[in-house]
Amino acid sequence: MEDTGTILVINPLDDIDKLKALASETRIQILSLIRQKKLNINEIAEKLGLPQSTVATHIAILEDAELIVTESLKARRGTQKLCSPSFQEILVQFPELNKVEKNYVEIEMPIGIFTDCQVSAPCGLCSTERIIGFLDIPDVFLNPERIKAGLLWCGSGSIEYKFPNNSMYDPKEISKLEVSMELSSETPGTNSNWPSDITVWINRKEIGTWTSPGDYGDKRGKFTPAWWKLEGSQYGLLKCFSVTKDGSFVDGTKISDMTLNDLELSEHHSIRVRVGVKSDAKNLGGMNIFGKGFGNYDQGIILRTYY
Repeated sequence: MEDTGTILVINPLDDIDKLKALASETRIQILSLIRQKKLNINEIAEKLGLPQSTVATHIAILEDAELIVTESLKARRGTQKLCSPSFQEILVQFPELNKVEKNYVEIEMPIGIFTDCQVSAPCGLCSTERIIGFLDIPDVFLNPERIKAGLLWCGSGSIEYKFPNNSMYDPKEISKLEVSMELSSETPGTNSNWPSDITVWINRKEIGTWTSPGDYGDKRGKFTPAWWKLEGSQYGLLKCFSVTKDGSFVDGTKISDMTLNDLELSEHHSIRVRVGVKSDAKNLGGMNIFGKGFGNYDQGIILRTYY
């Protein structure tokens, strides 16, 4: 049990007597009445329409559980017992399990806060409310409204994001760098069988390519707003690109021999993450990046540094 002034926090594992005292509709009604004003047993009995002896029994239980306090005052005949609550609020809360200390630092970047872009049509951006600027005009990616983007797409090209390099200020050794994002191919309309080779670079080092199976529009994305037509890309696949001392991986499958040492993290104040489709890709099928408010995963681009 924890007493925080006028609030009582009950640990149900330790304070079972208090829980039993509260397990009565009548006793709950009594506590509710005396929160507003101190009352004696006769007054409580009258308000609840119960015999005085019944109320006296409930008062004794609440008093034994230290949920109310009573004081005896002189009355016309003998004394009267005034009742008031020990606490204004009562919370039942299980104790927290021992927390496992996280062994990583996580940074989430909205998909519209990119620091560089080179895209070709078809291309565009939209927020959760509307299309941003004009469609199929690469210069629209310079529109300040881009910071609100929840979905962006291009036929080819790339988008770069700059994350702070927290590892420069932490003496612990990095074991893995991980980037997760929701991606799909891009084609006018949608086509679930439309492969596209999507490549990721970190600090301008190519860590590998993942082939997206298609551009999905068979059903509305879990977070995709209703105004966005079903003919448009609805959701993607959540892909996790990682780099360790043993190489680079996507969802645990090795895609290249690029290692953490190759990224030279200690020499850069930022970590640059670039994602795109090369103009000479074998499967030149465009790219959608889904952010908050679109797709099946309500997230931006997440960078995790594991120690």
